[in-house]
Amino acid sequence: KVPHHSLGIRRYHVAPVLCQRAKVAMSHFEPNEHINYEKLEKNINIVRKRLDRPLTLSEKIVYGHLDDPAKQEIERGKTYLRLRPDRVAMQDATAQMAMLQFISSGLPKVAVPSTIHCDHLIEAQLGGEKDLRRAKDINQEVYNFLATAGAKYGVGFWKPGSGIIHQIILENYSYPGVMLIGTDSHTPNGGGLGGICIGVGGADAVDVMAGIPWELKCPKVIGVKLTGKLSGWSSPKDVILKVAGILTVKGGTGAIIEYHGPGVDSISCTGMATICNMGAEIGATTSVFPYNARMKKYLGKTGRADIAALADEFQQHLVPDSGCQYDQVIEINLSELKPHINGPFTPDLAHPVSDIGAVAEKEGWPVDIRVGLIGSCTNSSYEDMGRSAAVAKQALAHGLKCKSMFTITPGSEQIRATIERDGYAQILRDVGGLVLANACGPCIGQWDRKDIKKGEKNTIVTSYNRNFTGRNDANPETHAFVTSPEIVTALSIAGTLKFNPETDYLTGSDGKKFKLEAPDADELPKLEFDPGQDTYQYPPKDGSGQHVDVSPTSQRLQLLEPFDKWDGKDLEDMLILIKVKGKCTTDHISAAGPWLKFRGHLDNISNNLLIGAINTENGKANSVRNALTQEFGPVPDTARYYKKMGVKWAVIGDENYGEGSSREHAALEPRHLGGRVIITKSFARIHETNLKKQGLLPLTFADPADYNKIHPVDKLSIVGLADFAPGKPLKCIIKHPNGSQETIMLNHTFNESQIEWFQAGSALNRMKELQQKSS
Repeated sequence: KVPHHSLGIRRYHVAPVLCQRAKVAMSHFEPNEHINYEKLEKNINIVRKRLDRPLTLSEKIVYGHLDDPAKQEIERGKTYLRLRPDRVAMQDATAQMAMLQFISSGLPKVAVPSTIHCDHLIEAQLGGEKDLRRAKDINQEVYNFLATAGAKYGVGFWKPGSGIIHQIILENYSYPGVMLIGTDSHTPNGGGLGGICIGVGGADAVDVMAGIPWELKCPKVIGVKLTGKLSGWSSPKDVILKVAGILTVKGGTGAIIEYHGPGVDSISCTGMATICNMGAEIGATTSVFPYNARMKKYLGKTGRADIAALADEFQQHLVPDSGCQYDQVIEINLSELKPHINGPFTPDLAHPVSDIGAVAEKEGWPVDIRVGLIGSCTNSSYEDMGRSAAVAKQALAHGLKCKSMFTITPGSEQIRATIERDGYAQILRDVGGLVLANACGPCIGQWDRKDIKKGEKNTIVTSYNRNFTGRNDANPETHAFVTSPEIVTALSIAGTLKFNPETDYLTGSDGKKFKLEAPDADELPKLEFDPGQDTYQYPPKDGSGQHVDVSPTSQRLQLLEPFDKWDGKDLEDMLILIKVKGKCTTDHISAAGPWLKFRGHLDNISNNLLIGAINTENGKANSVRNALTQEFGPVPDTARYYKKMGVKWAVIGDENYGEGSSREHAALEPRHLGGRVIITKSFARIHETNLKKQGLLPLTFADPADYNKIHPVDKLSIVGLADFAPGKPLKCIIKHPNGSQETIMLNHTFNESQIEWFQAGSALNRMKELQQKSS
């Protein structure tokens, strides 16, 4: 037998080597899993000696988690690193497929501490308690599957109503120097506590849970130097809105955003989390802040003073080295930063709040605000709710309520209970707000919106992170703008984008004009946090006897069948399912909202494949030509027809294809329906990896202008796959209907192990091959 360690596989859940200086638990929920700063320190010292230069904070934490720091090839932006993350977190919509894949692996228990968080399947409709009861009833089958799978395989389970995954992680699991991967693109939220927290697809999470080293292309590091101090109406949200305007939705791709400089200390810990969270909108691998007193204060208030004390001992490894070099540096003076609002339809279209009214009128965007929505994983902290309540309280004092509809989403049960106790929730209700469940809700399209009809042009303002077309309410005519919670509150009171709270006046019920003062609120409660209801299910010590039920007739869950292996031949005469025009996010490829209920059933959710993408041939969504019948029809139906006829197909995409959510369904669906190749000008990081994991070929044009050479009626052949190798371009032959041909070159980023995924049919298939060899 070949020993498991020769394959890099850790088969069982084994606690790391205990710190000799102190044994401090990673969380209250895992008292036997200890923070191992000594190993981090040892690895950092090995790498520093090898590289012989000062290290950024990002490098310290990433390289501190290398599987083999002595031999790992390290070159930023070039080499693939093999890493050992400390833990895994999964939200319920992606956990279904992740756990189904883990079940397929045949392993008895997860190899690292892991958790499931129920936050995505609760639809906003009537208000918190009613919506939660309805969700528990509708999603009972899925919740039962996740709870029993968690119990069987050693995964902690946060029940529906506990809160949004990223707030729960910040309150309980993130800490300075941790490396955490999560099956949600906003996992970087944990960087607000000095951790490297990275969003991934479910297949990546399965690798880590299986004890296999996790691969990540060595990130570049973009430094954002903060000077000055936040004050007035400016907030942490404005920092990332400004950065998004500078870097755009793809400017951070392949890089970690590392904030540093004297301005950092003027931002609260939860404010730093807000900034890191929305770093996903610029394509960044993750974002991180250096350990400081604001983090120590937050750790103490959330019952983790022991972690703060240990971090103090190792602080030199939790901040960047003096003289470290960044690949790019952006400098922002917080003292000069004005409140921002970004949108519509893309989170990088940045405007100062003072300008948005005039810009909206010029562009023909509706200036009347129909709904203001605060909360979400980006902005639902105690401080956020306090600042919003401070604005609302001023309006109430002058006899005013919100002119717009107004909703509030607490980030966690702990936040909900604490703002209820301290009066914030009641102030927000009094001004006209509706408190929703502790869940994602409208931010991800879980919103049963009744105030408009689909197709009606309207404006909403939110403190969320994304504002892609139709994301919040499935209405392509909703103009969504993202800003800070306090600005959302002020604009909702005024009811218009033309209101600038820094300079404009409101008229009170007594007819007198008044100006809102800049909000001020405590970053943390004066009393301890109120934990609220207990919503955590511990996994049993031995879950081997636990039964996990997946009914063969279920419409919500479906066990996975292995994808077919590569047949060793070139991919010849593929049809083009769709040539996509312009922005194509994972929302376009695999919509959320009402489709979330099928996230555990691959065949059913595949009926939403690319229904939001715009077809270059006719400028329409979900209407493509069937090359075999010449009839136009829905994208999923056409893909199914090609699969039935045994015809392979490809997708042609534009820039930054697959930006947005980490949802791996956007890769599983095309693979399930017979797709083999996705060719684009460029990819978003997570989606490109997800495609590779499922045995697809994500390829990019060597010359982006070649996008224009391919037409929806052409056939494509990818040749030279027998010699498929890292760094070696592939040849694509385009066959036009008139019989002419032309050849273009396509680039790829596959390394040797990723090529093995393609050859085996998927990364999961390859894992099983390795397991069979080892036994």
